[in-house]
Amino acid sequence: MLATEQLTEFLTVVADRPDEAAAQHAAVECAVRALGADLAVLMVDGGVAAVVGLDPDAVPAYAVSEAAAGRRCSLEIGGDSYVVAYAPIGGASPGALVLGRRAAAAFTVEEICLLRGMAQVLELSLQALQLVEAERRQAAENGRLIDSLQRRQRLFDELSTVQRAIARREPLPRLLAMITESAAELMDVEMAGLTVLDADDPSRTSLIAAHGVPDEAVVRMQRVPVASLGAAGLAIMGNELVAVDDYANSPIAVPEIVRAHLKSVMALPVHENGVVVGAMFVGSYTRIREWDKASQEVLKAFAEHVSLAITDARTLREMNAAYHDALTGMASRSLFMTRTENALVTARTGGAAALLIDLDRFKVINDSLGPNAGDRLLAAVADRIRECLRTDDTAARLGGDEFAVLLPDVAGVEAAVPVARRIIAAMRDPFDLDGRETFVTCSIGVAFGEGGSEDAQELLVRADLAMFEAKKQGKDQFAVFDPAMRESFQKHLEMEADLRRAVLRHEFQVRFQPIVRLATGEISGLEALVRWQHPERGMIPPLDFIPLAEETGMIVPIGEWVLREACRQAAGWNAQRGDQTPLTVSVNLSAVQLDRADLPDVVSSALEESGLPPHCLVIELTESLIVDHRPETLNRLHAMKALGIRLAIDDFGTGYSSLAYLRRFPVDIIKIDKSFVDDVGDEPAAAALTHGIIQLGQALRLSTIAEGIEDAGQLSELAGGNCELGQGYYFAEPLTSEAMSDLLFRSPSGP
Repeated sequence: MLATEQLTEFLTVVADRPDEAAAQHAAVECAVRALGADLAVLMVDGGVAAVVGLDPDAVPAYAVSEAAAGRRCSLEIGGDSYVVAYAPIGGASPGALVLGRRAAAAFTVEEICLLRGMAQVLELSLQALQLVEAERRQAAENGRLIDSLQRRQRLFDELSTVQRAIARREPLPRLLAMITESAAELMDVEMAGLTVLDADDPSRTSLIAAHGVPDEAVVRMQRVPVASLGAAGLAIMGNELVAVDDYANSPIAVPEIVRAHLKSVMALPVHENGVVVGAMFVGSYTRIREWDKASQEVLKAFAEHVSLAITDARTLREMNAAYHDALTGMASRSLFMTRTENALVTARTGGAAALLIDLDRFKVINDSLGPNAGDRLLAAVADRIRECLRTDDTAARLGGDEFAVLLPDVAGVEAAVPVARRIIAAMRDPFDLDGRETFVTCSIGVAFGEGGSEDAQELLVRADLAMFEAKKQGKDQFAVFDPAMRESFQKHLEMEADLRRAVLRHEFQVRFQPIVRLATGEISGLEALVRWQHPERGMIPPLDFIPLAEETGMIVPIGEWVLREACRQAAGWNAQRGDQTPLTVSVNLSAVQLDRADLPDVVSSALEESGLPPHCLVIELTESLIVDHRPETLNRLHAMKALGIRLAIDDFGTGYSSLAYLRRFPVDIIKIDKSFVDDVGDEPAAAALTHGIIQLGQALRLSTIAEGIEDAGQLSELAGGNCELGQGYYFAEPLTSEAMSDLLFRSPSGP
């Protein structure tokens, strides 16, 4: 019988059982038949829950537990010797499904993968039964009203219908449409939907099932950046339920959705094997809803069944894929994990090492050259990785641009270091893509697991932590796992969680630093700088949170808020100044914001809402952002210039300063980096370079702003060199809006 048919039979048998005990017993019976085993034991919470092929009283629980933990590959029971295979079962009551054969032949990789699929299906089915049972107990204990009981019965009926549809192998789109429609009906809302992450680009998401969502909105919600998806995006990024009662007045409201008259929305992440793969959401157009605990539990129940349907469909696809990646021919994630566990159980000389390999800047290459060229690059990368390995080593593509290597039978982590070095060196050579030289580097995490005392998942987690450290240290290198990395990563996650909460709680502030006309000392403009006032840690420097905000996409709502606040403040101060020359306000733009197609519309909206004239707004870009630009980047810059704003290059001279991009890009201002200004009064070479940049700006009819002026000597040198504008602590530190108002409008006779 085909593995998919066996798994289908298993799910059908388990799903038809009325309670947990019956489902457990049916599962072990079906597993024995499917895998030709002589013995099957289901362990739950350290105890024997169900057994076939042996008297329950004769089961050696301790020995079976040892086998379930991967510390035994055989059992001796009643004078018979069994070779065993096991699959872990997670959930609220973790355990394992252990199978044994009296024959000497070991279980094959394919049989172990089938056993894992059965364990996964059993785990999800038990969770569904436990949910229903919990709902029954809750209703009985609290003596709910008759209408509440009827509603829960309807929920039970709907979930049972969904489970039967999954067991019948209904097409996944039909299953997901059934779930979203049922959720909308039971929760008495007009809108429900399911959006999932794109497999090739997890930073984007697409709507795949919807009820009550207008057709034009369905079209717009394809391949949308997660960070711009509102409540559903936050649920995905934060891996938590997001409930918004009064959507129009929420800080995370998307203006387009507000205009569609959405009153309330609730979103919950959807998981596959514990990993967030999307979000299910419901919403009301007719009235503001208070999302109480009962509503949240109903949405959770439907989201869990979405997870069950997606996981089941994915399991079947993986089993039909012959355990290999179609693009590269490498092992798939499933086969890699199975081989890793086998290597740890059967290790003869210490244990096994794992290398997790992630390409650096692959997204930039993929976006600029196109997905076809990106696929050819991935295939070429796979070939180079294989050339660095031994015959018995396993190379796998885990997904996207992430690869893994298993080194079995090694004495320690030292054996993996030369392999990591070879792979990094191999990647540095150029790749030929249709006659074009393309360069890509990689970051590698290295970890070692001792035989019999580690599991495959933990080994991969360690390698992942090490790879994260290699990325953090500058990429194009490897890092070996150290226990301290776990604590460092945990702090990173805590900072990320704090950052997400900070957006909702309005913990950010805008500070303003004056930009002074050096010839007269007159304040001609301001630079808006974001600061984070953490409720417990105090003021957090931008360098500590801006990179994380860009990595997570949270820079989008933060940056938009800074832009709108800066325009509002500048417009207010200009109104107070009367007939004086209006102040300009400069706002920094990140690469993540520039990647958004709606950026020109956001800038236009900020100007319109504040009443600030476009020529008073300066958008600052870094040199590296311009150098790494795509054609869409230049188009967006021209679209913003068409609004009447001005563009400045920040930190000029520190990157790849080039007359070519100064000529090609619609730049108005160059800002001389502080590193040049620091030595301008002391070192002739620094002064010459700085004066050269000033003369370059004059020749190209660009304004020049010197950053970081801290003393009178620097001011004198720059003013004497005809630098037009400057800013720095010599004039003022970044000020709160109140302090800036005092500076702008204080009486001339004042202190």
